Amino acid sequence: MSVTSPRLARFAQGPNVLFCYGTLRFGDVLQALLGRIPERVPASAPGYRAAALQGRVYPGLIVCANGSSAPGVALTDLSSDEWRILDAFEDERYDLREVALSTGGSGLAYIWPGGDVRTEDWDAEDFERQHLAAYAARCARIAPRLAAGEPKGE
Repeated sequence: MSVTSPRLARFAQGPNVLFCYGTLRFGDVLQALLGRIPERVPASAPGYRAAALQGRVYPGLIVCANGSSAPGVALTDLSSDEWRILDAFEDERYDLREVALSTGGSGLAYIWPGGDVRTEDWDAEDFERQHLAAYAARCARIAPRLAAGEPKGE
């Protein structure tokens, strides 16, 4: 994995798996950002939930003590450049951490630091119905900047 950001640098020797519980679960978003859909393995993160966030269409992964397990996918074949693109894409507020996965292994996941968290879980089906097309189009617009190592802008 590329060591181009402080978040990624901490895991240069860590797991080369990215656990995706929100918008990156969708092939349309991955295709728009990376130009391909990486290998996706169904997985979940026990002890976490994908929380709806105030004023955002994407979720935040937060620790949950009630036995919940956040559903998602593990991306298992990302190149160094793809790691760099996805890291630049993710909100700077996220903290990249290693989490245990239902697959028996572990992966890296972007954890929400708190604040703006709603009580309900993020609804992936609602996102797909109401926001996916526009979100993927936005991702396609910013992808060239991310690939060039520029800020994503908005």
